[in-house]
Amino acid sequence: MDAVRHFLHEWRLVLLVIHVCVTSAMIVVILLQRSEGGGLGMGGRSDALFSVRGQANILSRMTGIFASIFFVLSLIMAWSMTDPVRATRSIMDRAPVGSGAPAAPAAPGGMAPAPTAPAAPAQPAAPTR
Repeated sequence: MDAVRHFLHEWRLVLLVIHVCVTSAMIVVILLQRSEGGGLGMGGRSDALFSVRGQANILSRMTGIFASIFFVLSLIMAWSMTDPVRATRSIMDRAPVGSGAPAAPAAPGGMAPAPTAPAAPAQPAAPTR
């Protein structure tokens, strides 16, 4: 059983590293795209390797691919993080058990009982030397 848990832990770590790499690549591709105001886009030069239209198509395709991979990896990691043992227990199993007396029931007619006066504080002890 420990070998299975160790394997799952390593597999989750690999998925997390791939997820971070895909996320970083997606951020870079999104920032390279030309926005309405120019932004961080690479366009503007006429002697660029890609034309503006070709660059937009490639970057938007890459964004879609990275977004799809990101979505699938997110679902796989969420599914793999569920523990079947923990999923069968109820949250009420972990609730603290109250040690105090139950609250007084409401009076007939829906009226709450009148509050009682608080007890007087104890007399202070005389100082000793």
